[in-house]
Amino acid sequence: MSSNVPSSSSGAAGSADSSAPRRNSKRPKYSRFTQQELPACKPILTPRWVISAFMLVGIIFVPIGVVSLLASHDVVEIVDRYETVCIPAEFRNDTVKYIQTPGSKACNRTLTVEKKMKGPIYVYYQLDNFYQNHRRYVKSRSDQQLRSASSANDTNDCKPEESANGSSIVPCGLIAWSLFNDTYNFSVNNLPLQLNKRGISWKSDREHKFGKDVYPKNFQKGALIGGASLNESIPLSEQEDLIVWMRTAALPTFRKLYGKIESDIQANTTIQVTLDNNYNTYSFNGKKKLVLSTTSWLGGKNDFLGIAYLTVGGICFFLALAFTVVYLVKPRIGGLETHLTCHGTETQEVTKQILTEPVYEGFA
Repeated sequence: MSSNVPSSSSGAAGSADSSAPRRNSKRPKYSRFTQQELPACKPILTPRWVISAFMLVGIIFVPIGVVSLLASHDVVEIVDRYETVCIPAEFRNDTVKYIQTPGSKACNRTLTVEKKMKGPIYVYYQLDNFYQNHRRYVKSRSDQQLRSASSANDTNDCKPEESANGSSIVPCGLIAWSLFNDTYNFSVNNLPLQLNKRGISWKSDREHKFGKDVYPKNFQKGALIGGASLNESIPLSEQEDLIVWMRTAALPTFRKLYGKIESDIQANTTIQVTLDNNYNTYSFNGKKKLVLSTTSWLGGKNDFLGIAYLTVGGICFFLALAFTVVYLVKPRIGGLETHLTCHGTETQEVTKQILTEPVYEGFA
């Protein structure tokens, strides 16, 4: 008897627990957003709406494409590839040996201006097959060192060009070490063309990324010389060739600004270019090009934007025409009132309203 007492009491407790209401703790808090009860409009895309939308996009995009192409064609651009022609014929079988041999490597080129070039005329150098986006190359720099003179020894990220002769290199790293060192001089009718090399870099880079109290030190003093040297009496914030080069390119073919010619050059003018072919692109089968270009309100010469707009606009016009033909030749038949089984005047009025009016769900 005594053994049944605890069993009876426990059963009563269990019965009481089972009868008590249980609260679901995992139920989320009610919200019209979480329950997807917010007002929503679901318009029916009829053929007229679809055709009108495609036609509107075509009407907008085609004129934009035409204007963009015209602006691009107004840009006058001269491109001269010189890495092969500036190698003497007897050295073209071993270009790497020639470029690594000390001595003058001057080369004369002649450019003909076929259309008037209005100043400012931008002078670029273009490199092909040069991967500035390589991971090890991009990381080989010290932004702290470039910004502050107190961080001259912060060269942990600059390997393998962090020091030379037991002293830190400023600026350190592979990017600065490989600074482009071809030079260009221009003349017309034996009169020199002034080349402005001020303001060719980003203002934000000059003011915030390169310190005014940071001067080159121990630069290009190692066993291997990668590129151009720097004037140790000029702070990095004023050495704009370096600043332009340090902003690495994302693609293996890129252009970087070398300078600006502020004067106009008339059509049929012959420009004499004296360049020093110093930069070694022969080790990796790279190409070097000299580019002179004007600009328009849309920027430099680039047909891609205009072609893209014209392509999208043309496709939209074609689709609008195709849908129009299909709609006229074989239109979609709507629902008929006679196919519904309805009784009573009120039910018929509701049916007519459903068949004749668009449906908008979610609005009260």
